[in-house]
Amino acid sequence: MAALALSLAAIHGQEPKADLPKVHTSITITAPPVEPAIDHRNKEVFEQTLFSRDDQVFHQLNAGINAGQHEGGGKSIEIRRFGFNLDHGGVNGGMKILVDNVQQNQSTQGHGQGYLGSLKSLTPELIQEANLINGPFSAEYGDFSGLGVVHIRLRESLPDQFTIRAQGGSFNTQRGFFAVSPDIKNVDSFFAYEGSHTDGPFVKSLGYRRDNLTANVTRRLSGQRSVGFKFNGGLNRYNSSGQIPLDLVATGELDRFGYLDPGEGGKIRAATAAAYFRQEMKNGAIWKLDGFATRSLFDLYSNFTFFLNDPIHGDAIQQHDSRLVQGANAQYLLPHKTGASYSYLTAGGNFHANQINVGLYPRIGRDPIGVTTAANANVINGAGYAQENLSFFAGKLLATAGLRYDVFRFDVRDRLTPAQSAAEPAARWQPKFSLAYTPTRRIPITLHANYGRGISSIDARSILTRRDSTRVATTDFYEAGVASNWHRFSLAADAFWIDRSNEMVYVADDGTLEFLGPSRAYGVEAKSSLQLTRHVSLSGGITKVLNAFYRDTAPRAYVDRAPHFTANGAITVAAWKGWSGSARVRAINSYRLDQQDASLRATGHTVFDMSLVRRLSRQADFLFSIDNFTNRRYYETQNYIESRPFAGGPARPAIHGTPGYPVTFSAGLTFRFRGK
Repeated sequence: MAALALSLAAIHGQEPKADLPKVHTSITITAPPVEPAIDHRNKEVFEQTLFSRDDQVFHQLNAGINAGQHEGGGKSIEIRRFGFNLDHGGVNGGMKILVDNVQQNQSTQGHGQGYLGSLKSLTPELIQEANLINGPFSAEYGDFSGLGVVHIRLRESLPDQFTIRAQGGSFNTQRGFFAVSPDIKNVDSFFAYEGSHTDGPFVKSLGYRRDNLTANVTRRLSGQRSVGFKFNGGLNRYNSSGQIPLDLVATGELDRFGYLDPGEGGKIRAATAAAYFRQEMKNGAIWKLDGFATRSLFDLYSNFTFFLNDPIHGDAIQQHDSRLVQGANAQYLLPHKTGASYSYLTAGGNFHANQINVGLYPRIGRDPIGVTTAANANVINGAGYAQENLSFFAGKLLATAGLRYDVFRFDVRDRLTPAQSAAEPAARWQPKFSLAYTPTRRIPITLHANYGRGISSIDARSILTRRDSTRVATTDFYEAGVASNWHRFSLAADAFWIDRSNEMVYVADDGTLEFLGPSRAYGVEAKSSLQLTRHVSLSGGITKVLNAFYRDTAPRAYVDRAPHFTANGAITVAAWKGWSGSARVRAINSYRLDQQDASLRATGHTVFDMSLVRRLSRQADFLFSIDNFTNRRYYETQNYIESRPFAGGPARPAIHGTPGYPVTFSAGLTFRFRGK
């Protein structure tokens, strides 16, 4: 069990590590602090799968997460989970995503609160593991954590001194990866470059180009002390087709991969430098300190309604975001005894500050023709937390209690109307409680219950137009269930209940948030894995939302734009006569796009992907993958909005969507030299 393993490892002076059943190769997924883990998935899935877009990384996470593209690969993914649409990761509870303790959700972003565009610089081959917490059950995480946390940790070194990967595939796709990892005493390090290009299946060439540079140097000063330095920089530029009216696709007026605005697309430049310190004490305690700074420039060229508001020039906009971010984290971990119980204390603090130049400009092509909004925003978030894990009755009963306190300051200086400038504070407590009980060791069944309060902050620009509005929304997440790990078979099932204090919808045309009132969702989910042989395993999961609605509404209004059924499954082959690979399925149901009219629905889909790796020699692998190998016709994101597709044409509401990729082939070779 996860919490017991943390306690025992700490008592022996080891690095805290969840006791996860080794079921099959894939990413590491850990559950809430005292919920038994179901899957053990390691870095191999990232090494042995050919990626070209960041949403494909999220397809490997599964766990009830539905992620889709708005712009064919270049723009941040849209995330939907537990019956809520999180937009680009930061509203309606949010899902917090970190890479080596660096928050990826960008607050008060040029395009959406909690924007996850920073993930474009993530190189899959460098991922060590990704830990998933199912809800706001850990006091370590605050803003954007209401519907879960994904913490991606990168490698500190590679097993070979030189690694090269070259791949190509459908739609003029090319990708290269090159890494150097020197073999130096007491030093773990690598320097890696990733470059990729794809045109996608679109009528207007996507022209999606990524260039990422990542480096790490970790120096072991002694057996108990180490210091590390990390760097990540990325360039990302692309054209896009946006979301197009699907009624025009149905009548043949638009190709499914067609477009209406030739200027849509984006360009992003970003770099992050970070430092890490770790000290292990003789009593088993561990100190961790880290800090980072990020500089980014972001321009997104969008058109959501075409000629609806301006029948002459059109509604095309440029969303600009220029920011400097600083962050720091301190954590203290202490194993100790409380009476006859073994305990594990986690305490720490976080600091996060953003200085942002954000603006919205009407445009023709990619040339601005005016200014709609322009502001400087300074958003500061500081927090402190403590969490105690307790073990009773020889580990049969595990209990966790935690508390977190976050303080925010939103300072917005309107550059167009300085008199509207404002500064507002906000603060929230977030309690956490968990229990897990295993009645007998002879029958490996554990009952567990979790409660946590999570928060999601507002886009700072909204305080200029809504002075008395909510600054920080809360998510109260309740979960109870049963789990079992019986030899090669693991199963967990639980019921969840989620109360949100306020739903928020991002209004792209003016860069603010619309408040829709408190909401509630409840449902069930189940996850399992089965190791058939030493080389073959099965895994899968289902999340079913039974209802999601706005409280205190009559007639009842329902939460829209998110599926109520999400499923995933995989069969995995590991190291069988030189072959490894997997066949995977992901599915969602049809879901409503309007709070009142249940007939306005997005179509669901079931998509099959597969990947194979053939070991040619100690130094070389051949990789092959097919995405959507049944060539399913589907849409990744869909919204019901009013638009005017053509100048002089009629305005009308319609479902707009971004098409999913058709069958896509990729092949590549990986070479490794001078193993350590």
